[in-house]
Amino acid sequence: MWRRVTSLSPFISSSKPSIRNQASYGGKIWELFTTEILTPAKAGISSDEKTPFITFVVGGPGSGKGTQCAKIVETFGFTHISAGELLRREISCNSEHGSMILDSIREGKIVPSEVTVKLIEKEMESSKNNKFLIDGFPRTEENRIAFERVIGAEPNFVLFFHCPEEEMVKRLLSRNEGRVDDNIDTIKKRLEVFTALHLPVIKYYSEKGKLYKINAVGTVDEIFEQVRPVFAVCEATK
Repeated sequence: MWRRVTSLSPFISSSKPSIRNQASYGGKIWELFTTEILTPAKAGISSDEKTPFITFVVGGPGSGKGTQCAKIVETFGFTHISAGELLRREISCNSEHGSMILDSIREGKIVPSEVTVKLIEKEMESSKNNKFLIDGFPRTEENRIAFERVIGAEPNFVLFFHCPEEEMVKRLLSRNEGRVDDNIDTIKKRLEVFTALHLPVIKYYSEKGKLYKINAVGTVDEIFEQVRPVFAVCEATK
């Protein structure tokens, strides 16, 4: 249903760093990915209102993605779609997939891609907006491939919120939102899954010149000052 979007890769440096020692997630590996914003090309965003403008927002659990998405929505008028919230909604309404989703979340596992993508597609189609922040997705290469196959579009760019593991654990344990996955055992499993599965996604979008890495340590406003220029460039191309 959705038409493929025009790439905004001129925003981001398209250098292709070599990936060495992929197992060292907690070390310097993420420093290999570029954060430079370049001047956008003239042919940026299509004026066709039916063409979605898609930003993937990725990062570990507790990296502050949701907080920053709220500020992006307020400042730039995007529609925020949280993959995690969609899944929790399915659980609360006792849908046909609710039990399976609940079991996956409790165990820190990945929900099947087709389930998550169909929920995202439904949310996009019900919106009158054409600018989307898709938060917490894709978490795996399978997620990414399923999204492109089902939606028929790629993201215009990808925000990656990089945060040290100890900081993410501290945030998750202190937020006290009553979520089934906010306990130390599940948090550790979620971080293990993130570490194992997310690197190929980050590498893929970095090599396509669509990745922008955000240092997710600091105050909310300090972090947003890194985010703002990316979307300011986006607005300037309209």
